[in-house]
Amino acid sequence: MGFFKEFKKFALRGNVLDMAVGVIIGGAFGKIVTSLVNDVLLPVIGIATGKIDISKLAITIKEGAEGVDPVVVKYGMFLQNIVDFVIICLCIFMMIKLMNSVVKKEEEAKPAPGPSNEEVLLTEIRDLLKNK
Repeated sequence: MGFFKEFKKFALRGNVLDMAVGVIIGGAFGKIVTSLVNDVLLPVIGIATGKIDISKLAITIKEGAEGVDPVVVKYGMFLQNIVDFVIICLCIFMMIKLMNSVVKKEEEAKPAPGPSNEEVLLTEIRDLLKNK
């Protein structure tokens, strides 16, 4: 029974729930970026490069015989995934940059904290010792 209580405590902490929401949103965002690349960017790039479908680019290393599939390196799909990755990295970079600027503005808006109680007390003691 202790294992389940410990797991429940772990699973219901705020950090775990925030992470779960982030993973779900990240998965949906990945699908949006993949659709952007596949359905919008690559067709435009294909038109610019002479109507080449980049996702279909491949090199056949070994031809297939009867009942054996050919060995194919699909570098077009690899290029497509690189474009996906770069767009996602750019979006994450922009989001972090935005969050850092918001945090920086909040920190600048806060008044500078005064000395702690210990520092005030030590300063008083120092001043009293200095006056003796």
